[in-house]
Amino acid sequence: MDAVVILVLGVSCLLLLSFWRQSSGRGKLPPGPTPLPLIGNILQIDVKNITKSLTDFSKVYGPVFTLHLGMKPTVVLHGYEAVKEALIDLGEDFSGRGSFPIAEKINKGHGIIFSNGNIWKDTRRFALMTLRNFGMGKRSIESRIQEEAHYLVEELRATRGSPCDPTFILGCAPCNVICSIIFHNRFDYNNQDFLALARRINENVKLLSSPWMQVYNSFPAFIDYLPGSHKIFCKNMDFMNSYFMEKIKEHKESLDVNNPRDFIDCFLIEMKKANNAETAFTYENLVITISDLFGAGTETTSSTLRYALLLLMKHPEVAVKVQEEIERVIGRHRSPCMQDRSRMPYTDAVLHEVQRYTDLLPTSLPHAVTRDLKLRNYVIPKGTTILVSLTSVLHDDKEFPRPETFDPGHFLDDSGKFKKSNYFMPFSTGKRICAGEALARMELFLFLTSILQNFNLKSVVDPKKLDTTPIANGLVSVLPSYQVSFIPV
Repeated sequence: MDAVVILVLGVSCLLLLSFWRQSSGRGKLPPGPTPLPLIGNILQIDVKNITKSLTDFSKVYGPVFTLHLGMKPTVVLHGYEAVKEALIDLGEDFSGRGSFPIAEKINKGHGIIFSNGNIWKDTRRFALMTLRNFGMGKRSIESRIQEEAHYLVEELRATRGSPCDPTFILGCAPCNVICSIIFHNRFDYNNQDFLALARRINENVKLLSSPWMQVYNSFPAFIDYLPGSHKIFCKNMDFMNSYFMEKIKEHKESLDVNNPRDFIDCFLIEMKKANNAETAFTYENLVITISDLFGAGTETTSSTLRYALLLLMKHPEVAVKVQEEIERVIGRHRSPCMQDRSRMPYTDAVLHEVQRYTDLLPTSLPHAVTRDLKLRNYVIPKGTTILVSLTSVLHDDKEFPRPETFDPGHFLDDSGKFKKSNYFMPFSTGKRICAGEALARMELFLFLTSILQNFNLKSVVDPKKLDTTPIANGLVSVLPSYQVSFIPV
């Protein structure tokens, strides 16, 4: 009986604490739906389609509102004006990384994506500088992507026009580009270590978008002890990080400080220079940074390419126009290059529209405010998690007249020239914008034009029946699997 009394008292105390924590700041934070004790608003959110839930809430509470995911408040920014005001106009104040428990469990404050403070600033600065030195946006990286595009085309040619699921092949190409930057080496598409790495990256991105992972991130202390997909995620991360550590050891044994070959060499050289305990240049940070670069630089690019092929099959008239522009500007006898893009406005518009329409990252990774501040007369305490609805910007009907329709005309003016848009932010915006944005744009242009230069795309079903609706809409929009035949031109 005593045990039952203690249990009831304990639960009652937790409920009172939860209610007090949720209600104490509600008058200062932006408005939002009333949270339940302990679980917050989790039952009011469709974890399979968070985007729709956020849109519905914005219609009731406005473009800046508060949700409780568990007991902690999260401020949501919905619409271009709110996102611009926070992430661009007050960029430094919103540059923190918000709570993301499954990543924190693995990364422990390291890396370039989920870190904060000086570790994040120093790691990001080093990564951007090193990528620039190795040619991001310059000729040397372009040559690597062109080389990989050649291997990609040959791999697709080996399918001999038979229907295939392009997921794996399109995943290998950007993964190999990252390998060449990190390891100074690319791998054959049948290399078993390479296959294991690529498959685990692909699986983890899907797991991050699963409803279970959304629940885990709301109640990590409880769910950590239960079986579930978070265990698979952690196991995959352990495998990848062990693989990266082996590569680091190989580099350490053959390091020439006067002739760095790749990202790992440059980082090891900085480690030799570092002489303080709080340095970002440690083995732990190097491993997690490599993992971050692979995660961010592989799956998002390959998913965008897969979406592009699916949309071009569903809209064959768009594919024909792209191929006509390729024929007119590039021809058949040389590889596409980045200089071609400025003379190919329609292709450029198609690539932008693919990213806008597919909305691969419906919400950016959580931000956090770095100081107490006021936003639209609401008080947001330091450390508060900020969730940004990128969908609300990319699908704004004032900027894009038919946001739910795939239409390259959204990025073309009346004369057919490419038209930029401030609302185009598939890589997020502000201080936390994707560090590999320039690399991703190069890959998308060179890979897609190389594919369409060499192949026609043939669907195994009536193009009108192709479904482009994501099967999951969490951290990443996960597209349905499909079959395509690559018919040589």
